Amino acid sequence: MAKNLNFVLLLDCYGELLTQRQREIAELYYNEDFSLTEIAQIQQISRQAVSDSLRHSEQILQQTETKLGMAERIGNLRNCLEQILVSCQTQNISEITELAANGLQLL
Repeated sequence: MAKNLNFVLLLDCYGELLTQRQREIAELYYNEDFSLTEIAQIQQISRQAVSDSLRHSEQILQQTETKLGMAERIGNLRNCLEQILVSCQTQNISEITELAANGLQLL
């Protein structure tokens, strides 16, 4: 099972929509970088149950993101803020003003 690191942001945004067990498994997998086998041992369930839980959690998170789009908006806002920081270092005031206005539109 290949990790899609986009789910780290989705988990941060929408993790509370998962059950406690789903959230724990997803956090161990994505945030703590545990293997499926290690999670299975910790949770005292089968490796297949861990895989099924992750797949179901990913579906919930992706469906929620499709409907709400908050993770995408956060990513866009983060990019905008990074550009503002770069502009601040070069002290390009007109560019900073334009980037800040774009950032406000993302909200």
